Amino acid sequence: MRLVSAELFKLRTTSIWWIMGIILIPLYAASVGFNWLSSYALTSGQAGNGGGGTREAQVQAVSQPINIATNMYTTGQYMGVLIVLLLCAIIVTSEFFHLTATTTFLVTPRREAVILAKLGAGMIVGLAVWALTTVLNLILVPIIMDALNLPVQLGEPAVWRAIGLNLLAFMLWAVLGVGLGVLIRSQLAATLILAIVYTVGAAVVGIIFTLLSQNVAEWIGKLQVLVPTTASELMLSGTELPGNPPRWVGAVVLIGYAAVAGVVGTLITKRRDIS
Repeated sequence: MRLVSAELFKLRTTSIWWIMGIILIPLYAASVGFNWLSSYALTSGQAGNGGGGTREAQVQAVSQPINIATNMYTTGQYMGVLIVLLLCAIIVTSEFFHLTATTTFLVTPRREAVILAKLGAGMIVGLAVWALTTVLNLILVPIIMDALNLPVQLGEPAVWRAIGLNLLAFMLWAVLGVGLGVLIRSQLAATLILAIVYTVGAAVVGIIFTLLSQNVAEWIGKLQVLVPTTASELMLSGTELPGNPPRWVGAVVLIGYAAVAGVVGTLITKRRDIS
């Protein structure tokens, strides 16, 4: 625990954490507005049911009150996870940016203990961001659900399951961030690369999968769950969505990425020359 506390102290003594916190506020507000408008379109029928087949079945499924509720009560995951990913990468890269890596590993020669401490600190960061967005959701979403003329759904187990799986997603992305921070030691490069890949890269891959599923074979679209952002979203659905893999597949994919990142990060740190 002392090593974890030390890692959190290092993060708190830099300005990046409160800068990320300030950035998170408008991003969360934008997410609430977007999800509200999307939910309104679904409840008012403006989302459309065109396309037939699987597409129409998916629209009907996400229009169910329970799926609208799970989506609303996990608002902020997309941008919140991005903040966690960047902060957890910075937990590692800041050591090289501030030239403290050598001192850290001299004080604690067992490098795997240092990486485990960074993973623990990262998971606490993920927990903190999840808690913030969840508390705000529990305050705001009942008001939005009432405005949509829908029950608040807080008595439904599916809502609390989605909130719990949302916590798991934040934790796994934290582990992924630490692992990627080991691979990309430059703080500036890590911030830019991860932010671009997470936002632009995920969108481009999604478009490619959509085009392939429409023009080559429909089953290819199911492989999109291999994209970490898609896996996160799949975990949070209130019911199984037509044409999509089961929720547990999204959890397995994300756990796999986190496990690989954690193991590879530890092995690389043990063997890499730090000086």
